[in-house]
Amino acid sequence: MSHATPGTPGRVHLDNGGRAPWHPLARQAFEQALGDGWADPRRLHAEGRRAARLLDGAREAIAAVLGARTQEVHLTPSHTASLHAAVAAAAAARHRVGSTVVASAVERAAVLHAAEHAGGGAGASAPAGGPLVVPVDRHGRVDAGAMAEAVRGPGVALAALQHANGEVGTLQPVEAVHEAARAAGVPLLVDAGASVGHVAVPGTWDLLAADPADWGGPAGVGVLAVRQRVRTAAVGPEDEDPWAPGGVSVPLAFAAAVALQAVESDRAAQEARRRALVERVRAQVARIPDVEVVGDPADRLPHVATFSFLYVDGEALVTELDRQGFAVGSGSACTASTLEPSHVLAAMGVLTHGNVRIALDRSTTEDDVDRFCAVLPEAVARVREMLGVGGL
Repeated sequence: MSHATPGTPGRVHLDNGGRAPWHPLARQAFEQALGDGWADPRRLHAEGRRAARLLDGAREAIAAVLGARTQEVHLTPSHTASLHAAVAAAAAARHRVGSTVVASAVERAAVLHAAEHAGGGAGASAPAGGPLVVPVDRHGRVDAGAMAEAVRGPGVALAALQHANGEVGTLQPVEAVHEAARAAGVPLLVDAGASVGHVAVPGTWDLLAADPADWGGPAGVGVLAVRQRVRTAAVGPEDEDPWAPGGVSVPLAFAAAVALQAVESDRAAQEARRRALVERVRAQVARIPDVEVVGDPADRLPHVATFSFLYVDGEALVTELDRQGFAVGSGSACTASTLEPSHVLAAMGVLTHGNVRIALDRSTTEDDVDRFCAVLPEAVARVREMLGVGGL
């Protein structure tokens, strides 16, 4: 059954990257935790202890999926908060070494922004106030050798590499980069916000951020795992929990953990099903004139497809598809509200305008995909006609 927007029957939501509909079991868990986990888990009374047990259980469940120890899993206010905290805390702990953060050119804006402000030490090999950015190829994949060379440079405090790019789907060489980073004594932050719950994530990381809102859990809570061997320094306001000053919502954390367990239980089947649907979309879209299907065709996330059209305004195309009953994304999910071209697509050297991204939910059906593929060519033609290029 497809996800119809409440009050608008027949609509198909294909913009599930970073904010997927709640898994049904997450809703049940949230309602249960509202009754059992409403109190402050830091209090010593019975209500507080009951909330603490739910919170500890959530961390334990998440740790099991990530291949981490329970004490290594921290909960934060959001995925963006996780990334900012990870960069700041890991870089601050190594300020005597340097202040450079090595990152791929397609990292989330949150990582690149945090890297600009990381530091405190001398000897950085990047310009002051900026990360050392490693370019990517046309598929959006960083060269493992170039990343390894950058990590071995002087003054490097931290390396950051996403497991997969949520905008174009391309998987990154995390294992090879982690090996090089460990040899250089540099911790590696892996942004797995687009991949946890969708594909297997390797254990080759020192810090790992994951996003419950992407796997069918609630927004308003983030996950940050930090290996015990990694040194971090507290940043931000003093608090009992430096990763989440003031604490996190126990009901949201519990719902996030239950959703993760649920999607992991049938992840392999869902991965195969959605990969087949995405292959169908990519093949159909490639038949439309003047289109570039973006991202690695094989080594990729199973549920994300991105394509860019010549002679098309992305915002106009999203609006036209919305009018036809399809919700899709365009450009960068993190920066679309700025109406600026996607830094990911620009770094790849592909078309940055006329871009459409779809991210399939676990409930997306074959019929949803077929209907979308049937409507898309006409929508593209209509937008081109509106722009006066319909004959091209």
